[in-house]
Amino acid sequence: MKKVLVTGTDGQLGIKIKELSKKISSQEFIFTDIDELDINNEKSVKTFCNNNSIGLLINCAAYTAVDKTEDDYDNALKTNCEAVKNLANASIEHHFKIIHISTDYVFDGNANTPYSEIHQTNPVNLYGKTKLEGEKALMKINNDSIILRTSWLYSEHGNNFLKTMLKLGKESKFLKVVFDQTGTPTYAGNLAEAILIICNQYLEKNLWHSGIYHFSNQGVCSWFDFAHEIFKLSGIKTPIIPVLSNEFPTKATRPKYSVLDKSKICNIYNIKIKHWTEGLKECFENL
Repeated sequence: MKKVLVTGTDGQLGIKIKELSKKISSQEFIFTDIDELDINNEKSVKTFCNNNSIGLLINCAAYTAVDKTEDDYDNALKTNCEAVKNLANASIEHHFKIIHISTDYVFDGNANTPYSEIHQTNPVNLYGKTKLEGEKALMKINNDSIILRTSWLYSEHGNNFLKTMLKLGKESKFLKVVFDQTGTPTYAGNLAEAILIICNQYLEKNLWHSGIYHFSNQGVCSWFDFAHEIFKLSGIKTPIIPVLSNEFPTKATRPKYSVLDKSKICNIYNIKIKHWTEGLKECFENL
């Protein structure tokens, strides 16, 4: 039986895929992180693929430190682009499909309507640039792949906005949160469900529609709105003050608007996407 290889298993998306995969008895999954498989090492990737019968790869591995990338571009590019080339070359040699995770940060944030898959890319920070280079590299080597762009990812695991707000909300007298950046929070559990739907359709029915897709939860909010809903669900009473982004200067520029149009993945894969407030409630149930 062909196996499903998941890279970046220690990240919040990889963890959720691993949890949900336990419900799929018909497929065998291999979960790796850098200790089991260093995707930056071409020889390691070749050896691993030679020793395992891979039918599908879900690449969740990434360099995701947005601000740090501004000073560590070469290492970020190595993981977000060069490693993707290693995986893409292996997929050609060993004839397996790839689902690769990308980001809304490939866009500049100057739009005022949701970004579709055919919108012009124009990253405003180096992290977004490395992820876009990874997309291009994958499609150049193996254009029979799927790229899933997502936004504002969070879960009950790892470091993310949700976990930060819960921590600061308990420690602070008040919080300032920006309200002039809008997008859509994405619960990693809901993204994992969508990935496994695509995975199952391919492995069980041989249905595969390559290309770029967008996935986030439905709806639109600012970081301030997101924080407000987090405090509402958690019962934290700490006041939140809405502020402009220029009050919180960061090394990397963030897109002001990063709402994604999900109609393509909904139509082609018949995926039902929850509103971001529903995703947040689901996450709280798992905390």
